[in-house]
Amino acid sequence: MREHTPPQGAQAALRALRLLKLFTPEQPDLQLAEISQRAGLNKTTAHRLLQALTSEALLDRNPGSGAYRLGPALMALGVQALACNGLRLKARPLLKRLAEETGETATLEVRVDDMMLILDEVTGGRFLGAGGNVGTRWPLHATSTGKALLAHDPQGLARLADSLPALTARTITARAELERHLEEVRARGYAETIDELEDGFTGVGTVVRGTDGEILAAISVCGPTQRMSAERRARLGVTLCKAAQTLQPGG
Repeated sequence: MREHTPPQGAQAALRALRLLKLFTPEQPDLQLAEISQRAGLNKTTAHRLLQALTSEALLDRNPGSGAYRLGPALMALGVQALACNGLRLKARPLLKRLAEETGETATLEVRVDDMMLILDEVTGGRFLGAGGNVGTRWPLHATSTGKALLAHDPQGLARLADSLPALTARTITARAELERHLEEVRARGYAETIDELEDGFTGVGTVVRGTDGEILAAISVCGPTQRMSAERRARLGVTLCKAAQTLQPGG
């Protein structure tokens, strides 16, 4: 598993990175006072870090409102990261095959804090379906891929935030209930989310492992709940588990 203890002497760098993570699709523009409060920093320190990030074009500042937003250099880095990601390149043909065979959307996702980031996706041929979500992030506890990672990570729940927000009436928000759910995931090898992330949306996911068995990512097939019967979810789960093995080194 990835080491989560920061190295000595990296406080300024960590603070700057945490500032960047404050910006979300829901709140793309933030004022200095908001950033200072959310980061738990005084305004002088926050302003100094923001100036450094702006000087490298990792942030932009609106001269009229004074608000900050993610800058073009950060976008360029994101594009470069996608282009250079070996697992994404290897998974692309597999995602295409899964989308063609199932008619649903196939995704490759990785964990970022308490969220799953959609690294790549291929939409199926059906008119009604999911798509256009590359780069978006969704809560671990409400996604099939996130549940799959949590189930196979010995410290998964321990590193999860205390509060599990409800996205729908069916989202699992109680930790004890989530743990029971994860036991089922471990037993069958794949996870499901049914109307938990969004009403009418269902996904099936499983983990992708590396050479030493470490979890690298997760893949899923998702689509409208009306097409995802229990029998079909079971078939998709078996298909995904076999597909994930082909992404392992030597697979």
